[in-house]
This record gives sequence, structure tokens and C-alpha cells, in this order.
Amino acid sequence: MGVKFANWFVKITAWPVQKILLRLRISYENPELKRIYTHGPFILVCNHNSVYDYAALMFAFFRRTLRVQMAEVLFQKPVLGRFLRMLGGIRVDRNAHSFSCIHESQHLLENGWVVGIFPEGRLALPGETKPLAFQPGAALLALETGVPVIPVAVSGVYFRESIHIRIGAPLYLRQLTTEQDEPGKTVNEATRLLREKVIALREEMDREP
Repeated sequence: MGVKFANWFVKITAWPVQKILLRLRISYENPELKRIYTHGPFILVCNHNSVYDYAALMFAFFRRTLRVQMAEVLFQKPVLGRFLRMLGGIRVDRNAHSFSCIHESQHLLENGWVVGIFPEGRLALPGETKPLAFQPGAALLALETGVPVIPVAVSGVYFRESIHIRIGAPLYLRQLTTEQDEPGKTVNEATRLLREKVIALREEMDREP
């Protein structure tokens, strides 16, 4: 079963269920830019509140097939792992110091796909400040490929209240960062910009009635 077909099948069959369980509220930083999300490659960067964030983003970007980076522990579960691979999930072996997920993501972007990344890398533990520090993978990919990054903020408690998703305007990190002698400085600066943008989107949601 092809990845696109599998995604469309899941979205269509689960649409009534998600309307009841997720009750998504989707807003845009700039509504005029909504049409750009329907075509072309981009990197979707989002804060990570729950294992259900992937499902929320799948329906928020209904017309696109998201290829999302996911932790290796999810793929180690036989049924869930098979399901995620069918949907095109990108396995991230967090303790293996492997760049295979970066190479796979770059290949997908170069072929017009959307790659989703939760840069925090894990869910926050009780008492930790959210969002956690961002890992540099998303910024590295954006600087290497030149594709835009779409920042997204998610808020709400799943199955208890509506889930609010705010979608930001695209960021072109090559234009927003200054070339440095050390490439690592540019990646760190781009990573900082992404985290600040996601935080700003979250604060915008908090100010809404």
C-alpha cells in the first residue's frame, strides 16, 4: 500500500472520529498564506505535548501527506511500528548517533514531500519548562535544502478539551541567519529562531479569547 494512499485512507475513515475526539481549532498567523501549504516541500516544526500530536497535525494539514520523524521506540512495537511505516514515518534512532533520518528527510524534501519534526525530541517530564530545548536537526535540514520551515504551535489537553493549532508564516532560515565562519553557529542561531517562533505562536493562542 502506497504511503499517500494509506494516509488518505486513514484521514477519510477517521474523519468523523477525530471531529469528536480532537475537536480541532485551526488558526493562521496570516490567513492569506493558507494556500501555500497545499503544494511544494516544506519542513513542519511543532512543539510536542502528546503522542497524539501527530494525529492532530495529520488532520490540520489534511491535503498534504506528512512524513514525520518519530522515535525508535514507537517502531519497536510490532503493530504500531508497521502502521507508522505504512504512513511513511521516519525512524529516528536517538541513541545511535545515526544521521540516516537526516539523509532520508533531505531526500524526501528534494522530491517535494513535507517532513514533520518535533525538535524537542521527547515529551517533557513533570516540572520541566515547555517547550524543551530544540535539537538542531530541523534547522540543519532547512539550511541544507533551502526549503521553508512552517512553525506550528499546539495547545490543549487531548480528549478533555478542544485542541488548538496555530500555523505560522514560512521561515526561510538561509535568509534569516548570518553566515558565520563556523557552520555550527549558524545552525544554533537558526534553531534558536525556530524555538522562539513556536513560543510566540503559543503566546498568541493564549491571548485569544
